Amino acid sequence: MNPPRTDPVREQLEDETTRAGGGWRVGVTDAGTADPGGWREAGDIAAFWAGYAVFVAITLFAGLLAAVLWRLLPRRTGTRVGQWMIMAAFRMQLGFLRLTGRFEFDLGALDPLRKEGGLVIAPNHPALLDVLLVASRLPRITGIMKADLWNNVLLGGGARLAGYIRNDSPCSMVKRAVEEIGRGSQLLVFPEGTRSVRRPVNPFKPGFALIARRAGVPVQTVFIETAAPFLGKGWPWWRRPSMPIRYRVRLGRRFMVDRDVKAFSAMLEQYFEDEMRVTPPVHRDG
Repeated sequence: MNPPRTDPVREQLEDETTRAGGGWRVGVTDAGTADPGGWREAGDIAAFWAGYAVFVAITLFAGLLAAVLWRLLPRRTGTRVGQWMIMAAFRMQLGFLRLTGRFEFDLGALDPLRKEGGLVIAPNHPALLDVLLVASRLPRITGIMKADLWNNVLLGGGARLAGYIRNDSPCSMVKRAVEEIGRGSQLLVFPEGTRSVRRPVNPFKPGFALIARRAGVPVQTVFIETAAPFLGKGWPWWRRPSMPIRYRVRLGRRFMVDRDVKAFSAMLEQYFEDEMRVTPPVHRDG
């Protein structure tokens, strides 16, 4: 009896493409051809880490340039330049992620807001990418920033130039926010105060409503939709998600703060819960 035949090419391919500790392998089909699934996973890994590298490179360059311009430009001119720079930097970062084929962004619903005056823009907050999603489309965004990030080498320079507001003093924060809106900026603020830890949203905090009432501007609701938990609360930044990932943004109703801010906050929280329960999530393939 002849011994069973072996395929040395297949054995070599299987041996050489097994990555110890890497968690991926290029498989082989019965026909002896490489299974593209392993190469796809390798591409996912490359896109994931390249995305972080591009984020750091663009943000660092923009932050250093903003730090210089902050000392050179008049305040009002510097604010507009800084807000435009943040929009451009975020748009480049999302553009790179889109080019990898692992991320899809449907953000065009935000574009009509470019023509609007002062607003409080109030989205839900599923993940860290939310700021990039909104600010990449709007050239006059200001925001409220954690005080401990103010001197961050990546984020601090751009935030100072763009007129972002520190959150270390509530009274000063509200006053500065109202002033920036009065100058024509649009305030991006997440009513939940932090990334969502329950579905569909966390309890809302009334600070955004107080700012809108004092500034005399409406609250524009925005819904950020994704099925991916990537960079949500508790997600380690180094943990790679399943890909591709899709994000969609849509505009909700616009409200004037016509009542006590706590009552308004509770009403808007209920509106978000009702709206997000009836809207299907953005699914991902894979």
